[in-house]
Amino acid sequence: MNLNFQKYADGLVPAIIQDAESGRVLMLGFMNGEALAATEASGRVTFYSRSKQRLWTKGETSGNYLEVVSIEADCDNDTLLVRARPQGPVCHTGSATCFDDANEPNKIGFLTELERVIAERRANPSEGSYVASLFDKGLNRIAQKVGEEAVETVIAAKEPDVEAFKNEAADLLFHYLVLLHEKGVSLGEITETLAARHKK
Repeated sequence: MNLNFQKYADGLVPAIIQDAESGRVLMLGFMNGEALAATEASGRVTFYSRSKQRLWTKGETSGNYLEVVSIEADCDNDTLLVRARPQGPVCHTGSATCFDDANEPNKIGFLTELERVIAERRANPSEGSYVASLFDKGLNRIAQKVGEEAVETVIAAKEPDVEAFKNEAADLLFHYLVLLHEKGVSLGEITETLAARHKK
């Protein structure tokens, strides 16, 4: 990668940060050569802060790091696209992304958030948590629930009530995500499998 840092007067190139699994744009920051080198070396997104006049690693205070998956330059070698896995909310407001629109959230991206919630409920179970109770019962019960919800979705699909069908489909998708987590597989990996099939 041969970035043209000299194109900009301050020697900083824009770095677009994208969720590696959902594809959501998370934030925009700026990097100089030192910040890029630190990012590559540490595996965590590091920017150059104009206000602090120093390098800063996203999450150094909050713990919400951005774990790097890939880095690539655009066709003009003056902008970076960094695909990363966020370890918590990205925006200082507590939102998952700095580009959240409260009136029109990224609904597909919510599935990634739901995956994180499921993982959190399993890692830190609370009394009365339905998700935790599913994991306690094990793989067989989780797989059975997916089967039950699939049958209920098919039955609802044959009826004219679209709202009932959407509710059953949502239940099926939720339990499917629980099953994926139990098997140690992410929704992003399933998407990659579909994409690979599409290329054939």
